[in-house]
Amino acid sequence: MSTPSSLSITRAHAKLNLLEVLREPIAIIGTTVFPSLALLFFVVPQREIADERIAATGAAAQLAALGVMSVCLFTFGAGIAEDRARPFDTYVRTLAAGPFPQVIGRLRTGIILSVLGLIPICVIAFFLTEARLAPDRLLLTLGALLAGAVPMLLIGFAIGYWLRQKSAIAVAQLLFFGLAFGGGMFIPPDVFPSWLDTISGLLPSRAERDLVVWAVGSGDVAVRTVLVLIGWSVLGAAFTLWGFRRDEGRRFR
Repeated sequence: MSTPSSLSITRAHAKLNLLEVLREPIAIIGTTVFPSLALLFFVVPQREIADERIAATGAAAQLAALGVMSVCLFTFGAGIAEDRARPFDTYVRTLAAGPFPQVIGRLRTGIILSVLGLIPICVIAFFLTEARLAPDRLLLTLGALLAGAVPMLLIGFAIGYWLRQKSAIAVAQLLFFGLAFGGGMFIPPDVFPSWLDTISGLLPSRAERDLVVWAVGSGDVAVRTVLVLIGWSVLGAAFTLWGFRRDEGRRFR
């Protein structure tokens, strides 16, 4: 009997994760539809924003970043914690394939959910606002979404490996709304008081928001934005690795 390749094992993990999500459609609605509803109810009715191309494009971009952040915190954070509570996950972690096929499989599922969340945002923005993205900005915007998602992804992994299921869901919810408001994804940072703007500038959500808005041509990006993304990525990676090894030490002695 031939030994399965790493690619086939990764595909199997991705298929398993996706099927588990599809069995509970409400999970998809919760993580992908909320940003679209925010665009529909809070941006579209404000015609001074919806009818102005730069403002509408920026608003749609930051809500797209919000959707990606939601997937990172809930799909990976709460999802990993839920999987860790299952005996099957303990069995999978003891297999010779190691953790990487499982991690890559989760990432593929996260990408699919992120794309599903971006589609309705793009449709609403195109038909109900004047938001338009130049072709030369498309790849830049996708790259900005990917780069901005890195620290959020690692924070999600850290939540999943450090907390139990119920705690992970609660922490993910608190972080989601706290980072969304503090990062200027609901309220424009331009209206923040100086003290709040200073705090906001240190949050990964603000850095993600600023990077994506800059990519669509609706704002500027500062060196601080890049440094904040790198700093939170390093911190998230450290806590993820620590939590992963701690989990192994507790469950696989």
